[in-house]
Amino acid sequence: MSNRIAQLKTKAHPALLLILLFILFTSGCAVEAAKNNVENNKYKAAENSRLNTVQESSIKIQPNSPADTVRVFYKDLREQHFREALFLTNLRPAIEGLTENELKDLQVDFAPLARQIPADVEINGEIISGNSATVTAKLPDNETEKIELQQIRLRRENDVWIILSVDEASEALIKKEGKNYFFLLRIETHQQEAKEMLNRISKAEIVYAMQNKGFYADMPTLVNQNLLPEDIKSFDSTGYNYKISLSPDKKGYSAKAEPAIYGKTGKLSFWFEVNGDKTSALISKDEKGKPNADSSNL
Repeated sequence: MSNRIAQLKTKAHPALLLILLFILFTSGCAVEAAKNNVENNKYKAAENSRLNTVQESSIKIQPNSPADTVRVFYKDLREQHFREALFLTNLRPAIEGLTENELKDLQVDFAPLARQIPADVEINGEIISGNSATVTAKLPDNETEKIELQQIRLRRENDVWIILSVDEASEALIKKEGKNYFFLLRIETHQQEAKEMLNRISKAEIVYAMQNKGFYADMPTLVNQNLLPEDIKSFDSTGYNYKISLSPDKKGYSAKAEPAIYGKTGKLSFWFEVNGDKTSALISKDEKGKPNADSSNL
């Protein structure tokens, strides 16, 4: 999990989007996944009914083959059929127990993913060895966003091919947490982003102070100066409320990040302060949803 979070960019963004991009648009996924059950037949029938649109391919795709599974998977993602798409992966235990309201709650995280999918996913290779398979396709690279050739690994279970999107450790966690997995992932991601955003606030204040005789600025000023992203002012994509408090002489400040909805968008609160040349360490604490006490003596 931590190595995925390390790949998050500094700009604030929907919590799960980049992690899902990392999961779904990277080559070489590990093996072993949760067992599928008889519901596969129902979803396979639904999937087959949507296969009227033939995507660009340089190989002949056989119905219900590994390549066909990959094709349907990315088609479903692009059309925002998220439950059906993730049923074709070993993320299935995290999606199958979600109610429609819970799935709707995750739409803010899933929906931007659909826009990353090319209209036509070119599939140009398929190798099958027993119950294992590898499909090669041209997909957006997570880092460069360029379309590049990538490998997708699959395994056959109960005569159904599933995409192996997470490793064994993550798969075990998914089995344990079930439908709570994505919500826990959201919290962990938001918390990491909150720490990164406070670090960005610190850098923005340094830049501003260097240009303004050592005076620090409030958040609207830093946003207007393009030193901080616009969405720091809202918790819609960040999951956290951020606050900058200036000292009366504007030679010091404190910065805080608190979860917008405790237990849903985050649990930990974070803060630090700058007083003259002294910067306190970043402090984190679970305040159980209560506003953290003002740590600043400014």
